[in-house]
Amino acid sequence: MKSAMPKVMHAVAGLPILGHVITAMRGAGVARIVVVSHKEGEDIRAFATGAGAESVIQTEQLGTGHAAASAGAALKDFSGALVVAYGDMPLVTAATFEASFAAQTKSGMAIVGFRPKDTAAYGRMILDGQGFLDRIVEFKDASAEERAVDLCNAGILAADARSFFGWAAKLENNNKQGEYYLIDVPAFAKAEGVRCAVVEAGESEMIGVNSRAELAKAEAAMQKRLRARALANAVGMTAPETVFLSYDTVLEADCQIEPYVVFAPGVTVRAGARIRAFSHLEGTVVGKDAIVGPYARLRQGTVLEESVHVGNFVEVKNARLEKGVKANHLSYLGDARIGEAANIGAGTITCNYDGFEKHRTEIGAGAFIGSDTALVAPVKIGDGAVVGAGSVVTKDVAAGALVVTRAEQKEIPGWAEKFRTRKKAAKAAKTKDK
Repeated sequence: MKSAMPKVMHAVAGLPILGHVITAMRGAGVARIVVVSHKEGEDIRAFATGAGAESVIQTEQLGTGHAAASAGAALKDFSGALVVAYGDMPLVTAATFEASFAAQTKSGMAIVGFRPKDTAAYGRMILDGQGFLDRIVEFKDASAEERAVDLCNAGILAADARSFFGWAAKLENNNKQGEYYLIDVPAFAKAEGVRCAVVEAGESEMIGVNSRAELAKAEAAMQKRLRARALANAVGMTAPETVFLSYDTVLEADCQIEPYVVFAPGVTVRAGARIRAFSHLEGTVVGKDAIVGPYARLRQGTVLEESVHVGNFVEVKNARLEKGVKANHLSYLGDARIGEAANIGAGTITCNYDGFEKHRTEIGAGAFIGSDTALVAPVKIGDGAVVGAGSVVTKDVAAGALVVTRAEQKEIPGWAEKFRTRKKAAKAAKTKDK
């Protein structure tokens, strides 16, 4: 990846790659998850802990078999089936893990294979006459006949835990790389009379990420999957290929998503809402029949209740806009509560930060905030109050009151023509001197 960040911590659809693998395992009913990382993988272990997984350190990088065996100490008290998977496969699904466990219970071991369009240098899975795995042959060691086989090893293996760690202990590193390979485990199982069933998965699920290009490929595949799911759930998208979703985006039926909308993590959009073009949302709940955008930005902690309108070039952060609020133009609303049916005029700003702390703004139900108003928090505007355009409000305003803080308008008759005459004469004098 040519990155200071561990490979499995790079995000796909807003979630680290490792998180997708853990999520798929949880979806398959896996009770305990052990993440194996190298000694410098503090970020990996911190994420794993946050996701409810255990961690172990592989002190030396001595191959896939050695990595899997490293989990033995953490699972020494565990009896039951386990599955071994790579942490860099963001598109793997719970269904594949479920199928692996189901196949393992019938034969004693299961391994996942796939049939890629380009078999490239993948290890080939050679089956016996009954469809069980006979052996796995690395590409470099395969004959022409074996290379013609299109069933390739995906690296996911399910087995009885105690048996697996017994077989892993027998692995040898008598190869050019001096490493212990996971693919050698089925041979030990076969020697003990345990057959290895083969589970086939789709090629897209088996995408591993080893470069920035592969990360982009995985992102594209994940977005295609998420969009298809949204459309199948009756979400309206006129140009789905332009909409970017996160792993946890919730879009209810009959909401409408216009082109070029980005959903960062933590967004829920309720039925009947419309997200208009070129809007960006994160950590936000958009209520029923609300309208957002175009060109709106909704940040962490934003809640829009039913029928709220947030228009073009409006930014909202950590604020609740209650039913029917309208903020249609060019405003910033941060750290605020805005009461039902209040109207926020163009250019309104909640001045929430004093350079050290954030402060709250409270705007009452039915209040009218005139254009180009600065509300200097902490401040409260009462129900039904009116703030005149161009005001800077620094004190609480009572319910039903009018507050105006702009300077008194002064008019000087004929001033404009005198000004122009004077300036023209001055300019002409400068030109004559040259």
